[in-house]
Amino acid sequence: MRSIFAHLLGFFCRFTVFAGWRKACTVAFMAGVRRFWDLECWQLAREFKLAVYRFAESPAVKRDQYFYGQLRDAAASPPRNIAEGFGRRTHADFARFLDVARGSIAEAENHLRDAIDRGYLSETDFKPMHDLAERTCGAIAALQRYLRKK
Repeated sequence: MRSIFAHLLGFFCRFTVFAGWRKACTVAFMAGVRRFWDLECWQLAREFKLAVYRFAESPAVKRDQYFYGQLRDAAASPPRNIAEGFGRRTHADFARFLDVARGSIAEAENHLRDAIDRGYLSETDFKPMHDLAERTCGAIAALQRYLRKK
């Protein structure tokens, strides 16, 4: 579980608009990260994956086995790539894996839009997953900016 300091720092960083403060918050937060599951972007990617998994369990989606497999694979990829990148030795390698994670989020969103077209998902049910995907991509982008400055 995150410490109170890390929790408050993460909250503060999300709502700070001054570029200098954001940089200081990112550096301070990254200094305390020891495991990939402590990263906010990994936590959000996991939430997105679980939301997609819940949707994929609907009977209509499960009957379409090819679509079901593609959707689940695309949703599983972002947290997997964040974790693998975290284990790499260089910031450049980590940033590259984060690029792959963002691409996988876009792929999963494409599958969700396809689910709308197939009648498996309503626009109303799509929106929370889309919003979560956007938040995840934003957290990944912030981490990439930090890594690419090093």
